[in-house]
Amino acid sequence: MTGAADGSSGDSYRLRAVGRVGDLTYRFLCNLGRLLAKVIWRFEVSGRERLPTVGPYILCPVHRSYVDFLVAGMAVPRRMRFMAKDSLWKAPRFGRFLEFIGAFPVDREHADRTALRRAEEAVAGGEPLVMFPEGRRQEGAEVTEMQQGPAFVACRNRVPLVPVAIGGSDRAMPIGSKMVHFAKVKVVIGEPIYPDVPLEGRVPRRVVAETTEQLRIAIQGLYDSVR
Repeated sequence: MTGAADGSSGDSYRLRAVGRVGDLTYRFLCNLGRLLAKVIWRFEVSGRERLPTVGPYILCPVHRSYVDFLVAGMAVPRRMRFMAKDSLWKAPRFGRFLEFIGAFPVDREHADRTALRRAEEAVAGGEPLVMFPEGRRQEGAEVTEMQQGPAFVACRNRVPLVPVAIGGSDRAMPIGSKMVHFAKVKVVIGEPIYPDVPLEGRVPRRVVAETTEQLRIAIQGLYDSVR
């Protein structure tokens, strides 16, 4: 990713720290969102008890709608870091606000090492992170196209992946729609997946691929149960 995409120089990739005001703003927005979502979407979450209460993890939701980012944030009690598409930073003020509450951009069209470094920095600092393993919004009931980024970060940093299904978001805001609709939205959080990697040394590509497939199967099973 170039500096133009994230407002930084090409070799400056460190995450912006989330201060107290940014943290409070994030939590306020999530709490407000939960109240509205209960009315508009009859919002429901199951499996919160499976989430690690301390330490880093990577939340990996299925991706069928623009509102999935909001839903993922509202579904969990802790403040999350988000990897979000870099086109959101085309509006500089909005991009700065996203960074203020903990998001950072990713170039989905190319191998974005800067975004992966930021993801690793987040989990190395003990922060939970949201990464959509499908990479972009998909349609249909099948979870097929998976990116290896989440498994790569998880394996290199020895942190768990948490599969998540979001049912109904494709009806709450379908692809192509600019309006939010009344629909039942339910989130199901699965059991954490702990990568089977050695404590030291390089992580084999085979392990990353196997972990990605394990994650895909878990997400598919959850999504089948919630559609």
